[in-house]
Amino acid sequence: MGVRHKARVLALQALYEVNAVGHDVEKVLPHLLAESGLSGENATFAQGLVSGVLQNKKEIDQHIKDFAPAWPVEQIPVVDRNILRLAIFEILLDNNVPVKVAINEAVELAKTFGSDSSPRFVNGVLGSVSALASR
Repeated sequence: MGVRHKARVLALQALYEVNAVGHDVEKVLPHLLAESGLSGENATFAQGLVSGVLQNKKEIDQHIKDFAPAWPVEQIPVVDRNILRLAIFEILLDNNVPVKVAINEAVELAKTFGSDSSPRFVNGVLGSVSALASR
């Protein structure tokens, strides 16, 4: 597993805990980072993903509503919802990785942590979202 992938896994775990259990990100993130063994640069990358998603959650969730209209955001499984949030942040707001990389990473996270239908769902939504990317 690549180091950036490991950072994305950590970001997903943090977002999941914040979203599903309601824990404070200021307590969750340092705990996960301490256990992860990520280097400074990759820990910063994971922190940037988490804070970026949380700061832009309303806008990101609107994109999910637009591109998955049959699924109210609250009814999308917590794992899938946060995988989509991470990837949409990277595709539309962060602009630090190629769109294909963000989509592939999200599909891999969905294969690992989601249900059997998660990878196809995530890929479909992100394929539509990628049309908005300005690169």
